[in-house]
Amino acid sequence: MASFVLGISRALGETMIVTLAGGLNSDGINFSPIEGAATMTAYIANVAQGDIPVDSIDYTTVFAVGSLLFVFTFVLNAFSIRLVRKFREVYE
Repeated sequence: MASFVLGISRALGETMIVTLAGGLNSDGINFSPIEGAATMTAYIANVAQGDIPVDSIDYTTVFAVGSLLFVFTFVLNAFSIRLVRKFREVYE
C-alpha cells in the first residue's frame, strides 16, 4: 500500500517520464485522456525559458505552480509515512 501511495506521489511530483507521456500541449484545460496536456513541470519550463520580470504575473504563477507541486508531493509523502507506520509489523 505504501509503495502505491509513493508511486502516486512521484507521478504527481511529475518526474520527466510524466512530462513526456503527458505531452507539451498548452492549449488550455482539457479533461480528455486522449489529447495531450501540459503538466505542471512543463508549464514551469515553458514560462521560465528566459528572464522573467520580477513582480509580473508569469513570475508569480511559476512560483505558485512550484509551491503547489511541492505541497502535493509533501502531503502524499506524509500520508505514505503514516500508512507505513500504521501497518508495520514488528518482529521480536
